[in-house]
Amino acid sequence: MNKKNLTGQIHNAMFQNIQKKGWVAPVDVHVGIGALSKHNLEDWRFGRIPFLEKACEPNLKQLSVIMHEIRAYAEKNNLKSSYTDYHQYGKHKKNKLRFSKSGDDRIEYHYATHFVDVKRVAALKNLLPMNRISNFDVD
Repeated sequence: MNKKNLTGQIHNAMFQNIQKKGWVAPVDVHVGIGALSKHNLEDWRFGRIPFLEKACEPNLKQLSVIMHEIRAYAEKNNLKSSYTDYHQYGKHKKNKLRFSKSGDDRIEYHYATHFVDVKRVAALKNLLPMNRISNFDVD
């Protein structure tokens, strides 16, 4: 896959998540572009895979490009960064999950940072079911 196509897929995955939830996490983008299967994401979340990068299909260089493009999109679109701790699901839920093969703090931080569209979150919170009904004529 060429970089231009990959960039388009990353931007699309980010846009779709922001429209739906008001925020996006790198793991959402990885799933959205097919770099990470939902099954492997679940295995990692339950601690069956030691670090997220092992569960991803692209190599480490390609993952680095993806992560860079996620941050570039966030900056270009004025998204607010929000660090989020990831802990293992299940009985050992106090165990912090690892993202990278190296365990480098900077890489771990980038994977755990979500990006929030503050205006979109506010708009989504203001969407009440009654607002949707007002679009129809009710007799």
